Amino acid sequence: MSDLEMKEQVQEILDKLRPFLLRDGGDCELVDVEDGIVKLRLLGACGSCPSSTITLKAGIERALLEEVPGVVEVEQVF
Repeated sequence: MSDLEMKEQVQEILDKLRPFLLRDGGDCELVDVEDGIVKLRLLGACGSCPSSTITLKAGIERALLEEVPGVVEVEQVF
């Protein structure tokens, strides 16, 4: 699967997760997908929340690993 195809699938999953982030005053932006590594920027309340690492790893990363073949990791970028 190409990075472009993976990026499209990642965006679909993020769109499904977005309402949960928005409910808590946050959001996330897909920055890039390169060699199976998804780079996300956390926005709004998520950007400054002490639990954002847990949200990123336990929530978003887990969903992407399960749903998008080829994803190996999610990184937060600032």
